[in-house]
Amino acid sequence: MIDWDKIAELRNDIGQEDFDEVVELFLEEVEEAMERLRAGLPADKLECCLHFLKGSALNLGFTAFSELCAKGEAASAAGDYTSIDLCEVIQTYDASKATFLKTLENNDTA
Repeated sequence: MIDWDKIAELRNDIGQEDFDEVVELFLEEVEEAMERLRAGLPADKLECCLHFLKGSALNLGFTAFSELCAKGEAASAAGDYTSIDLCEVIQTYDASKATFLKTLENNDTA
């Protein structure tokens, strides 16, 4: 679900203080996009939103969430909106976020 090696690499590259800022910014920006999805984003806006979420998720190691966003982005680009399971996207984000925050809080990463 989460690439902890990617997170450890990012933390080592930028330092703990900057890492904390990146996490805060990531959560803030992704939460805004997720709220738009939860509220029922129009189909013509899905591709752009899922593209943004995919890239953000990749940067912070949310692999399962990123993969779902990539799948949804491709389906949206093809006009196949009915194959996009937004409930799964939302649930995967929520589960990833909870795991991520709990692990960081417990300081269980490298």
